[in-house]
Amino acid sequence: MQHQKMLGLAEWVYFLSQVDIPVLKQTARSLTALRKNERDLSARGIANVIRHDPMMTVKLLRQLQQLKRASQEHEVVEVDQALMMLGLDMFFKKVPAEPLAETVLSGQMDALSCLLRVMHRSNRASTFAVDWAVRLNDMHHEEVRIAALLFDIAELLMWCFAPVDMLTIRAMQQQDKTLRSSDAQERVLGFTLFHLQSALALKWSLPKLLIALMDAECADQQRVRNVLLAVNLARHSANGWADAALPDDYADIGNLLHMQPEEVKIMVGAQEKDLCVPDKLHP
Repeated sequence: MQHQKMLGLAEWVYFLSQVDIPVLKQTARSLTALRKNERDLSARGIANVIRHDPMMTVKLLRQLQQLKRASQEHEVVEVDQALMMLGLDMFFKKVPAEPLAETVLSGQMDALSCLLRVMHRSNRASTFAVDWAVRLNDMHHEEVRIAALLFDIAELLMWCFAPVDMLTIRAMQQQDKTLRSSDAQERVLGFTLFHLQSALALKWSLPKLLIALMDAECADQQRVRNVLLAVNLARHSANGWADAALPDDYADIGNLLHMQPEEVKIMVGAQEKDLCVPDKLHP
């Protein structure tokens, strides 16, 4: 169900800072199964579940920042480190795997399908980003992976809480292929998802490093460029490997990794048939 109509960006930031962030049903099921097996319960096992769900990931990081001690100098970005800092008992108490996105969007199958597609796209972006970070000998490649995974967190949240508006934006862009996403968002929401995400990151006091890695204005930095190119490739390839924007992506990725565009195409699997994006992330 569409949440009550908001007045503007500030009201949405306040609302999304108070509401419980939904998580995927599969995430909740997997965490419940892990918790039942206390003997083998570990931060790594839990992290392996959380790392596929952007909303559960940001839910964890937001909670950790709220409990951050004034004396704590090191900012925690990686999921397994966040779990160890918080403690497993505190994690299950303070970061419950609820509500479920599937419940929040009950009766909104079109919106749920779009949400799952963005989830899938975010996971692909994170996979691309970490692979390239390893190739670039980035010793902290998990930070890059998290930044790519969370790059579209504002869009995910709006699919959960403003599905009608998001479907309207989608319909406008399908009708007019030249309409920019930011322009459609401004017309319907009164602001862009980029500005919403920036405001949320500051309101939630997310790690400065994470915010920097997701900042397109810092694209001259190699790690930020890695994240942006991974997000672009995931977004464009979701339309099929014939998408007109992909040749530029291959060239840009090639410049990043010192490869030829044709080598990039092979590396990312672009020789395969058109990408089929499932409506479920897990079997």
